[in-house]
This record gives sequence, structure tokens and C-alpha cells, in this order.
Amino acid sequence: MSVSKSHAYFTPEDYLQLERISPIKHEYLQGQMVAVAGASKAHVIITGNLAALLVNHLRGTGCIAYASNMKVRLPSLNLFYYPDLAVTCDDGDLRSDEDFILHPKLIIEVLSDSTEAFDRGDKFADYRSNLVLEEYVLVHQQQILVERYQRQSDNLWLPRIYQVGDTAEFASIGISCPVSSFYENISQLL
Repeated sequence: MSVSKSHAYFTPEDYLQLERISPIKHEYLQGQMVAVAGASKAHVIITGNLAALLVNHLRGTGCIAYASNMKVRLPSLNLFYYPDLAVTCDDGDLRSDEDFILHPKLIIEVLSDSTEAFDRGDKFADYRSNLVLEEYVLVHQQQILVERYQRQSDNLWLPRIYQVGDTAEFASIGISCPVSSFYENISQLL
């Protein structure tokens, strides 16, 4: 991530208006707009695989999976983030005139070298402030490794590691699938 050159303060409303017309994506951090870096081919493949799995699983449930371009708003912290994937089952997130969601049950981030520390550190801490969030998942690109953090209480998140041959379970939306399905087609990259 790189900080925008302008250090002007933007209100959340200013940010949303500017983001709708911006050719690049920005996250919103307490009045500042921060440009979001582009993704590698592996990142895009993993995100696409996960989106396909989630969309197929959620058909007819009333829940919706959003990939890459949907912001999650954390109003208590004055933040907007673009997770790689987010699932919401809340009717309040179905308004078509809003380009963000407030009530994700599941958030998945595909890690890259430039975002890993932030995704597992400050960003995860910020997401934990949303009491509706039940699971936070980190998917590695460089190896077959998935870290799932499941909320047990406000301050307790139970970690679970999935590796080659494991079946990942996301209890928040009732899905179990082989970890290998997240990495389908990665081996085709040179």
C-alpha cells in the first residue's frame, strides 16, 4: 500500500464520492485515502477460486459473497477496507445505493509480501472491532497454507491452520472444502 500524495482530510462521504470516480482503489484510514496495490496472477487465481466456491455454496441462503471490489466499513474506527473476499448475511447490507457493507460474517485476505504484515496485524485488529465478524481467514500465495481465526468471544479468536491435504471449514457460513481447491490452476503459472 502506498499513501496518497495529498494529506488533506477527507470525510467518509467525500471518500465514497471520490472512490466512485477514481481509476484506482483506495482504502480509507481516518480521513486519509490510501492507494491499494495491484495483485499478482496467483493472488487473482486464488481469489477467483474462493469466490466461485463461496458463490456456489451460498446460492439460496440469503448470504452474498463479495470479491475484491466491495468495501467493508468500520464506522466506529472511521475506516473503509477492501478485503479480498467478504460474506454478509445481513439484510442491511443489501441496499444497492451503498458501495460498502457493514456486517461481514467472514472476511478472507489473500496474503502478498507487501500486505501480509498489515493484513495479520493492524487490519485484523481493526476488523475485530466489528462484533458481527465470526471468521477471519488468511490464505498464503507462496505455499499451500490457510490460517483461520474464529471468534469465540469479543477478545478470543481461535486459530486453525490448514495445509496440503486438509479440508478447510468455515463455520460462519457452513462450508467445508479441500484446501487444494483454493489453489486450483496455480501450478499452471510459470
